[in-house]
Amino acid sequence: MFNPDDYPFEIYPLSQENGGGFLISYPDFSECISDGETIIEAIENGRDALSTTIAALKSKGFEIPEPRELELA
Repeated sequence: MFNPDDYPFEIYPLSQENGGGFLISYPDFSECISDGETIIEAIENGRDALSTTIAALKSKGFEIPEPRELELA
């Protein structure tokens, strides 16, 4: 079973021109992004988006990648 909390994510602030708030993305799933007004909201929305992405990939018979570790700069 895949746990969304096991997957690393990246969070970036969005400019006011792009609506403000924060964008969350998952390096293991290029098709999965979300956002939120706050960092916490972005993480919560990201978990929902990742769960949905994993379910969709499973339903289509695609392989689900194992979580990888992010390299810190």
